[in-house]
Amino acid sequence: MLIGTAGFAGCGRISASYEAVESDIWLRINRGELDLALREADTALSRASDQRSEWHWRFWSLKGEILMRQGLYKESMAFLDLALPPAFASTDIAVWQRLTQAAACARISRFADAQRFLTDAESLARSKYPKLLGECALRRGTLAFHSGDAAAALSWYRNALQLAREHNDRFLEAAALGSLGFAFTRQELYDQAIDSNKQALELARSFGAMSSVARIEGNTGWSYHEMGDLENALAEFKDAESVSEKAGLVADRVYWLNSAAGVYFDMGDYPAAEASSTKALALTRQLKDDNATIECLQLLATIALAKYQFTETRKYLEEAVALEGPNPYRPRDSYTQLIKANLAASTQDPTTAEKKYSAIAHDSVAPTSVRWEAEAGRAQVYATQGKSELAENAFQSSIRSISQARDALQHEDYRLSFLSSAIRFYGAYVNFLIDRNRPLDALRTADLSRAQTLEHGLSSGSQEKPLQAAAFDPQAIARRLNATLLFYWLGESRSFLWVITSRKTSLITLPGGADIDSTVKSYRQSFLEPRDPVEAGNADGVKLYSLLIEPAKKLIPSNSRVVILPDGSLNSLNFETLIVPSSQPQVKPHYWIEDATITTANSLALLSRTWLAPPPKDGRLLVVGDALAASSDFPPLPQAGKEVGLLENYFSPTQRLELTGANATATRFLSSQPEKFAYLHFATHGTASRTRPLESAVILSPEGDSYKLYARDVVKRPLAAYLVTISACNGAGTKSYAGEGLVGLSWAFLRAGTHNVIAGLWEVSNASTPQLMDELYKGLHAGEDPATALRNAKLTLLHSNGNYRRPFYWAPFLLYSGS
Repeated sequence: MLIGTAGFAGCGRISASYEAVESDIWLRINRGELDLALREADTALSRASDQRSEWHWRFWSLKGEILMRQGLYKESMAFLDLALPPAFASTDIAVWQRLTQAAACARISRFADAQRFLTDAESLARSKYPKLLGECALRRGTLAFHSGDAAAALSWYRNALQLAREHNDRFLEAAALGSLGFAFTRQELYDQAIDSNKQALELARSFGAMSSVARIEGNTGWSYHEMGDLENALAEFKDAESVSEKAGLVADRVYWLNSAAGVYFDMGDYPAAEASSTKALALTRQLKDDNATIECLQLLATIALAKYQFTETRKYLEEAVALEGPNPYRPRDSYTQLIKANLAASTQDPTTAEKKYSAIAHDSVAPTSVRWEAEAGRAQVYATQGKSELAENAFQSSIRSISQARDALQHEDYRLSFLSSAIRFYGAYVNFLIDRNRPLDALRTADLSRAQTLEHGLSSGSQEKPLQAAAFDPQAIARRLNATLLFYWLGESRSFLWVITSRKTSLITLPGGADIDSTVKSYRQSFLEPRDPVEAGNADGVKLYSLLIEPAKKLIPSNSRVVILPDGSLNSLNFETLIVPSSQPQVKPHYWIEDATITTANSLALLSRTWLAPPPKDGRLLVVGDALAASSDFPPLPQAGKEVGLLENYFSPTQRLELTGANATATRFLSSQPEKFAYLHFATHGTASRTRPLESAVILSPEGDSYKLYARDVVKRPLAAYLVTISACNGAGTKSYAGEGLVGLSWAFLRAGTHNVIAGLWEVSNASTPQLMDELYKGLHAGEDPATALRNAKLTLLHSNGNYRRPFYWAPFLLYSGS
């Protein structure tokens, strides 16, 4: 057994052994294996028990650091509350003692003590241990962050990153990058946060730093949550919690459990939210971490309030306020005050509610999302009091704050999800305006929430004013298009349909969104069944027609044009498939496609710029298809070559460019100047990504390890095509975002500047699609516009005698109108 004279002269072998043990403990710390690290530190301490030994104090400081990283801040402080012997008071052991104490104090809000410890550590490191200045900078950032100075935290974290790279300290570099991501999120710079976290995650994974991996994944989840991307946020939080549990990171686990609870709450899953937050609360009570306990109590109060459990709400709030003390952390306390305001509003105390909402709305320290929620809450209080002008001003202020936060995002794919958590504020304003008999203003507000990312992209780099700034005249749009416009808005308790004709705009109230959502989902499933829905008398198809179309039937001329502007689950519904019932025995029910020519659009603002022109007679075609097998998941399409060949009937050799076989690659497509073609056609496999919609892709021939043309690549390439046809599965995408609708390949081509896009809502049939496309291009060649040509092509299949009459074969393809 090793004895405690390890640090003395003449014990070189023992010293070398302790160096290996110390190195191993640090490796375990940096990898997040804290339970193992603690056991090794305890064992080493018992062996190096002589307090005259340098190694005793080295293992002692290591144990304090491990306790701190486990979230046992007070235990770590108590353990390290010793004066080092004079022989070691100016060594790097003293630096680490002070660094650990500073970090622990910062996390329990003892900021003055943390400042003092850091000053001592920096002074000693600067004179004798410059390699530790990077760690000092990192913990300076931690202190600034926890004391509410996110800007200073960013500066210190950048300093730590620079020093880490100068000294080639990969562990510190990963920690600094992850901390930068956390600080970026606090400053609401979400896209920068995710970029920083991605770098940190790649680095941390390269050397198995699981504690860093967990924190980075969790911090990334926070960014996704703030941007409204709930699915990705929940996935990140779950991963972070799982890794933290395995690594023994109890404090971190508390945070990710409570964060996941917040996502569950926003998803409307209150039981899951309460279970996750309650679990987090039990753990944080064991740690005696007041800050984490407050955050758990806040969320549990919010859940209780949503369930109208006012007594429980007050109980949680009272405990949170007591723990916060007389000098609360203001950004966090602003959320407590918001819950109090919501409680007052819910319990018929408008005076208290208005006072609290106003204080939060004018508090520059409060997070932006809290401020806009306070503005919306204040607006609703004013509305209940009949103070319409004040209410409207507050609603508009809330929406301006939301727009500013969204516009600050630089990455397009992050903008897409932003409205997911903020759309309810538009909904509150829409309801307010409708209740005051202002349906046109409500429509304008609803349209302001639509296609914001698409509009931003189409307007960028242009000298034109933003599309939303144009005069709002929906009836002029209907006149110009010679169509009836059906604009849907799905709400929680009630939904709305604006029917817009050339002569008037009518408002119709519909049921709440949940009923519509479930019916849409059920009806879509019926397309996979062997029987034709109209022949089977499918009740969901009839119900959807009666809910969505029947109330507007008198305003829609027979065999006229209709433009659908869908919302929510309606983005995944082909309205042509709705079943028109018959009240006369001799007349059979039929699909609505028999009565109308239908187009789908994103917003009225974009629709006002829709390019009206017949098919260009001399338009050139770029067709990509009949690709080589990319992988076992994407074998060759037997009919793709036939489809490509059929298009040759409508374009002369000088009018077309075919990229097939080995030439059907993303590189060849992008280098073929697609912006010079009027028609782009893809006869390929396709994939749609729910978690990363701009990673939806058409599957082409392999070139090296790559075989995909991604939606994000399409977005970057300006196009002016008259029509893009994506004859592939799920070309329209599978993920619907609030305001933006389905985002995938079709959205990407619209964003690139295409005037019309045809894409599929679900898996398309390789057998029937060539016939459908042949009929489509036959109509275009004859001068029919895309909507008419596509409808006639579908009717050809619908009126056939075989299986192709079923919606599964003709209904996946929708026509999306661009600007």
